[in-house]
Amino acid sequence: MSDSFFRDRVAVVTGAGGTLCSAVAQDLARRGAKVVLVGRTAAKLDPVAGAIRAAGGDALACPADVTDPAAVEAVRRAAEAEFGPCSILVNGAGGNQPDAVTTTTEFDAREGGPDRPDGLRGFFDLDPARFLDVIRANTMGTVIPCRVFGLAMAREGRGAILNFASMNSYHPLTRVPAYGIAKAGVVNFTEWLAAYLAPAGVRVNAVAPGFFLNDRSRRIILDADGGLTERGARIMAHTPMRRFGEAADLLGCVAWLLDDERAGFVTGVTIPVDGGFQSASGV
Repeated sequence: MSDSFFRDRVAVVTGAGGTLCSAVAQDLARRGAKVVLVGRTAAKLDPVAGAIRAAGGDALACPADVTDPAAVEAVRRAAEAEFGPCSILVNGAGGNQPDAVTTTTEFDAREGGPDRPDGLRGFFDLDPARFLDVIRANTMGTVIPCRVFGLAMAREGRGAILNFASMNSYHPLTRVPAYGIAKAGVVNFTEWLAAYLAPAGVRVNAVAPGFFLNDRSRRIILDADGGLTERGARIMAHTPMRRFGEAADLLGCVAWLLDDERAGFVTGVTIPVDGGFQSASGV
């Protein structure tokens, strides 16, 4: 498949080794874009690049830490040398860490003290360094690529940036305070940057995925037999479409937001792709 708007445009996708953004990268390539894959390890990027090339597309794998400005700048130089200037940026890198997640949904008097049992990790037991790591990965991991690639777009007077937010961006979900802070910040930053870059001809939007199945989420919402865990059941009860998302569910929304011909007057918005989760209070 080739899409006239995306044909031969250079698209940088961070987090491209993950379940969602690997699908986004492959979809952009099918539409005709030359895709630069960014992630921490070549081991995750190379199979995605191989799949794109096998389908007749163009891909360049660039392992890099998106919280390191020098590393991201090196990706920009490599991308321009291989394909030319980037006009599309998808910021999908981020994620969470177990040590920044509580095991309880409310205060337990034993947390933070000598009598805390094994397996209990309350807010007062969280490792501040890991807490900060989550915020850094999701916020600065979005800000830094926007700075590196957004400058060139602004100077060219065209471009589209798409950030990845979350259901946490709207309402704090239990057990994940660091991730919630970070993803709320992504929405605010998306709105701020959209206003800042609008006069330069660059649009900035975001998607907020609901509960999608990937390697990390499967361990949280599915048990060993493939049934729902307690948390998974609560999620499903608040999802009117009564299913979890799959990567393919994101692709149409992502492509639309990146397309200057179809969404040229859309900037500064975050669109939930969540099966109705945000709209359902459960009451």
